[in-house]
Amino acid sequence: MQKQNIRGIGMTSARTRDRLVERLRQNGIRSNTVLEQIRNVPRHLFVDEALASRAYEDTALPIGLGQTISQPWVVARMTEALLDDFSGENVLEIGTGCGYQTAVLAPLVKKIYTVERIRELYQKARQRLRDLDIYNVQFRPGGLAEVCAL
Repeated sequence: MQKQNIRGIGMTSARTRDRLVERLRQNGIRSNTVLEQIRNVPRHLFVDEALASRAYEDTALPIGLGQTISQPWVVARMTEALLDDFSGENVLEIGTGCGYQTAVLAPLVKKIYTVERIRELYQKARQRLRDLDIYNVQFRPGGLAEVCAL
């Protein structure tokens, strides 16, 4: 597991992040570990600057190229479900997108292998995670053939 540098955390107040976490808790997310990750990952860095003020709403938002960043509840539930019965160390993520799910999961597992078919998203996510000092992620651009090569 890895320590994560949370640059950009000053963009939103702790109260805004706490409200999101409380909404997630009210909607059935029980894992304190997952809720802490949702609180700590600077979601506003994963959306366009024009949408940053909406980053901590529990809603999907566009990230360009016809794609969206998943709703925080969905990210939290997928992470919680994975960790419930997780006995391994490595995770394969299909569809990196903007990298938000990857950032939430990275400190909780040893290694993430992630594949993104849209090269622009792949490049931005890779740089964004590097900027956040997240290094336990191996990126691959491409589709099914690249997944099979992992």
